[in-house]
Amino acid sequence: MSILLSTDLPFPVFRRGKVRDVYDLGKQLLIVASDRISAFDCVMPEGIPDKGRILTAVANFWFAATEDLVPNHFRGNAGWPAALEPYRSALEGRAVVVEKTRPMPVECVVRGYIAGSGWKEYQATGRICGVSLPAGLRLADRLPEPIFTPATKEEEGHDENISFERMAEIVGHDLALRLRDLSLALYRRGAELAAERGILLADTKFEFGLSDEGELILIDEALTPDSSRYWLADSYQPGKNPPSLDKQFLRDYLETLSSWNKQPPAPHLPAEIIEGVRARYLDLASRFGVKL
Repeated sequence: MSILLSTDLPFPVFRRGKVRDVYDLGKQLLIVASDRISAFDCVMPEGIPDKGRILTAVANFWFAATEDLVPNHFRGNAGWPAALEPYRSALEGRAVVVEKTRPMPVECVVRGYIAGSGWKEYQATGRICGVSLPAGLRLADRLPEPIFTPATKEEEGHDENISFERMAEIVGHDLALRLRDLSLALYRRGAELAAERGILLADTKFEFGLSDEGELILIDEALTPDSSRYWLADSYQPGKNPPSLDKQFLRDYLETLSSWNKQPPAPHLPAEIIEGVRARYLDLASRFGVKL
């Protein structure tokens, strides 16, 4: 199976992220989802076969399933610019042409269950991003209500969890309220549709941008296994990390490596870990009717 780790297209580079290569097409952007995978903010040396296509298809499913809640940047590929035609076969299934926006400088995280960095913060303070929570919660417990827990977007190093008040200082109070309300509505829609497919949406993050007209638009990706924590409902049990259909399988493996301090360079991945991640991503995609 071929793996795409990098692209080199004859268009101006808008930015290269941990997974996506973004090219500037003028009024639009071309987003190419590679097969790279990151954990603990480090990109692994090996990629995951088909990962870029899986992410693109799952994100497109969710853009369609939530467009009544908020507009998104996806504009479809039927009218690709002529300059892209020579590369269509290589880009098919992993690239989208989207509207260019001014990205918000924060990540909009929603948690319906307690896990990950939220669990660590709760153990230390009884709060997550300034939100007070009931005492005595266990790992993976469902929260009384989903909570909005924003984070900074760092070009290098780890994103930092921040309070809503700090977010309001960064983007303005009115915009912060809109981002919070939209994120919670999107999470509830995602959790509802996931539950119908036998999975729990534990948490997820959204990114938004402003159009030239000042419209708030959902951008980047939405509810993918890269940006979300999906648990199998039939084996969910509070008190421990449930089996998941996301990259927690990779994180769990990396946590066993006492020789790695979670700083670049990342360690090489064994074949069984690569295949384990791929199988989980494919399982998730199939539950949403996504076929490669």
